[in-house]
Amino acid sequence: MSVSASPLAVSSIVSTLRAAGCVFAEDEAELIVSTAADHAELASMVERRAAGLPLEHVLGWAEFSGLRIAVDPGVFVPRRRTEFLVRQAAALAGPGAVVVDLCCGSGALGTALAATLDRIELHSADVEPAAVRCARRNIGDGGRVYEGDLFEPLPGSLRGRVGILLANVPYVPTQDVELLPPEARIHEPRVALDGGGDGLDVLRRVTAEAPRWLAPGGHLLVETSERQAARAEETVARSGLVPRVVTSAELFATVIIATRPEPSGN
Repeated sequence: MSVSASPLAVSSIVSTLRAAGCVFAEDEAELIVSTAADHAELASMVERRAAGLPLEHVLGWAEFSGLRIAVDPGVFVPRRRTEFLVRQAAALAGPGAVVVDLCCGSGALGTALAATLDRIELHSADVEPAAVRCARRNIGDGGRVYEGDLFEPLPGSLRGRVGILLANVPYVPTQDVELLPPEARIHEPRVALDGGGDGLDVLRRVTAEAPRWLAPGGHLLVETSERQAARAEETVARSGLVPRVVTSAELFATVIIATRPEPSGN
């Protein structure tokens, strides 16, 4: 149950948040008030937000694809632009699709895809223990979550069976990480942001192994930036997958969809 706050109190919260640099102070105040269980929690939430903690970590959840996804402190916050990747995956997934979500973070992508489709076989993995715990809460009985580096913790029985491989890999070049907003730079795990020298290091590792895990005709979907798209597409093509780039002007999203070719003669 949310706490009851007077208009004067809400106005004070808005002023506090605005002074802390929150651009959408009114909207954030409304969310905080509607989430807090009592006045003590309300005061704590306002204090933490004013101190620079991401709003989603303060609330304990992020809105993603129409769902409330639990997001614990220290866990990567799912971005609205990544909803475009989920929509692309939903359009490609067949009934009962085997789905793997690498670098799953809070498990938002797999959770949203499972909510969109009737039934999928969902396997998610992340190297961060805090993310794995969070993903298990979000996914619940809807799939399995593994702790480990990329494909390493996945059961070998998935090789050659994966129809949809989601890999929301980090793609910020190392030298640009310090240019990110403090909310991300300070409060989200570096491993979820830093993509190496040119931002494509983790993508290279994923595409090197992806063909062995994808079923014939299966699809790998990765998010990248507009300026990295051409190099990312070349990276994917070198693995033997057939890439194409799709974009959303509305969400400022760029996604590479790479398909494992069907055997010749099929």
